Amino acid sequence: MSADTAGAEYVAEFIDGPLDGDFERRILVGGKPEKRVGMVAAVDGLESLFWYDAVDERQVNGQLRVRFRFDADDSDPVESDEEND
Repeated sequence: MSADTAGAEYVAEFIDGPLDGDFERRILVGGKPEKRVGMVAAVDGLESLFWYDAVDERQVNGQLRVRFRFDADDSDPVESDEEND
């Protein structure tokens, strides 16, 4: 990674919802991390759109990390497999 792109990226950390525990490198927009991101993920073989909102940001070893919380109301529904368990 070049010095030019190192400062233009941040790491998104998803702290709950379907993507709980996932991390993703993202590009800063206008020099800042996004406040809201839409993520497409397959759940039980179906693609779904999940919205996440930024809750805080911090520096970790010189790298910007932003934590995102799941917005269930604006996201596609997540079906549970309770009846199959």
